[in-house]
Amino acid sequence: MEKLLTLSNGDVVYHYQKSLVTLFKGKRKVLSTSIYNGGYHEDFKAIYNYDCKKGPGMGCEMLAESYVEHMRLVTERLGLEPDFTSGMGTAADMENVAIASLSYKELVVTAVVTGGIETNGGRAGDPADYYRPIEKPDLHGTINIMLFIDCDMPPGTLTRALVTCTEAKTAAIQELYEGSNYSTGLATGSGTDQTIIVANAESELYLEGSGKHAKMGELIGCVVKKAVKEALGKQSNLTPKKQHNVFRRLRRFGVTSEEIWQLYLENVEKTICKPEFLLKLETLSTSNVMVTETVLYIHLLDQMLWGLLSVEEVKASGERILKVLSDTYSIECVTVKTTSLEGFLEAWKILVEHILEKQCNYEI
Repeated sequence: MEKLLTLSNGDVVYHYQKSLVTLFKGKRKVLSTSIYNGGYHEDFKAIYNYDCKKGPGMGCEMLAESYVEHMRLVTERLGLEPDFTSGMGTAADMENVAIASLSYKELVVTAVVTGGIETNGGRAGDPADYYRPIEKPDLHGTINIMLFIDCDMPPGTLTRALVTCTEAKTAAIQELYEGSNYSTGLATGSGTDQTIIVANAESELYLEGSGKHAKMGELIGCVVKKAVKEALGKQSNLTPKKQHNVFRRLRRFGVTSEEIWQLYLENVEKTICKPEFLLKLETLSTSNVMVTETVLYIHLLDQMLWGLLSVEEVKASGERILKVLSDTYSIECVTVKTTSLEGFLEAWKILVEHILEKQCNYEI
């Protein structure tokens, strides 16, 4: 049992029984995206974020046949009143919580976030197959946000705060350049993200603006971005350092180190052993020049896929980047044979294989 945080309005966030529980000291306005007691409420007494895993690396525990009934049982187990509480489930560890808070004059905004998107990150509009009501699936990589705003506001402003909060979460993921697991696009969140926003109905401070032009919106954006990045770093090790790797950046396009190894086997009669090859490839994949030029190459592909640059423009600029890499590593220049996405990726893979082939030849 741990008292994790005392908010500016006196509410306390506790950490116990694999949960982060916030108990309200007064009247609050709550907007929840949870299936369990979701929507807008003015009579809630608590909210929580719950780690539903049975244990480290294990699947999520279900205490009842339906997810809502399961959450009611969890709520009771936490010592809370089921009809006056909203909660969120996740597979993220509560120990990896991130907290960020900012203030402006009397206004205080605090975000309490857990999250990971390594296996469940997706982009809005990705192909999906969930349509009919079925048993709630295990929650992997959910980004759960509890956002506390120490002022009063009308319900519409609280709803607009949810939009600002969501935009900030997506901005954090975009700034980490994490890809979707379901398409070639950049992730905008996970498929099971949840948010609960709490406003202080007893505050003398009453505001009607929570969008990007309002100071409240600025504070929401800053604390949510900061906390989401920190939570993703703690839970999934999703950090700028980890993203400084060409295979991390190309993962959403399905490019792997195994493909480079197979190309090497096809082109060379006498080869070094696979572990030695992969070690060299790992060193190359994180080198400054390779990462920088490959990132520019990928961005061109995004521009082509989004319809912002023509295929001809991308081919011309892409081949200039390939030439920079060819000259840097003193190999024969590689050109793009076909102007499909696969063709651009194939040219990059061939170039990398040629670089590794040259490096390996010195040791054979």
